[in-house]
Amino acid sequence: MSVEFNHTIVLSRDREKSAHFLADILGLEAGEPSGVFLPVTTANGVTLDFLTVDGDIPVQHYAFLVSEAEFDAALARLVERGVPVQADPHGRYPGRINRNDGGRGVYFLDPDGHGLEIITRPYGSDPSSPLNGVTEEVPGAR
Repeated sequence: MSVEFNHTIVLSRDREKSAHFLADILGLEAGEPSGVFLPVTTANGVTLDFLTVDGDIPVQHYAFLVSEAEFDAALARLVERGVPVQADPHGRYPGRINRNDGGRGVYFLDPDGHGLEIITRPYGSDPSSPLNGVTEEVPGAR
């Protein structure tokens, strides 16, 4: 059997709020609770198990590879909900997306401050793309 990534635990202050935020933005469904976890499963079968905890939550980064149509829909939901977006993880290009590898990418935060990213091309898939390093303004974005 080949090695596949199956699931991860996402620490949150409110598993319902965080799981439903991610599911809503990505056009997915939050599953039924499984014990202390509330799962969100991606198309390739990876499950993010949201867990409510008290205390400090270390910030994590979660990136999702999506189609062009899924990117458009997710970006529209982010703008509609007033979620700030940026073209890079350091916040140097607020209200913009990146065009790295000839695709599109955007970063945003979940309710617990986890860094979320959606991309339409895997990193390094087109290192000679003339669009690497290019950003574009997102109309109406914060």
